Amino acid sequence: MAFDRILNRIREEIRTRRYIVTLHAAEEMDDDGFGIFDVEHAILTGGIQERQKDRDTGESKYRLVGHALDNRRMEIVAKLSITGKLVIITAYEL
Repeated sequence: MAFDRILNRIREEIRTRRYIVTLHAAEEMDDDGFGIFDVEHAILTGGIQERQKDRDTGESKYRLVGHALDNRRMEIVAKLSITGKLVIITAYEL
C-alpha cells in the first residue's frame, strides 16, 4: 500500500508515546465519549485513508480510520510535526 511507510512511523510514535493531542482533538474525543486508548487502538489497528495538504502550512496530514476499544468506527486526523512528534489534530466517531 502507498502509505505503509508513513503508517508504520505513525504507529511507532503511538507505541513510544511520542505524540500530542490538540485541545480541539481532546474536545472532539470527549464529545463522542472516546479516550486516548481508543485513539491509540484505532491508529494501531486501522489504516490511512487519505493524505491531505494543510492549506496554511503546506504540511501533510493524514486521515486514519479504525475502531475504538468498544468497536465504534472512528476517524483521526494527524500529522508528523517538524519536531518528529505525532500531532493528533482531531478524532471523532464515524
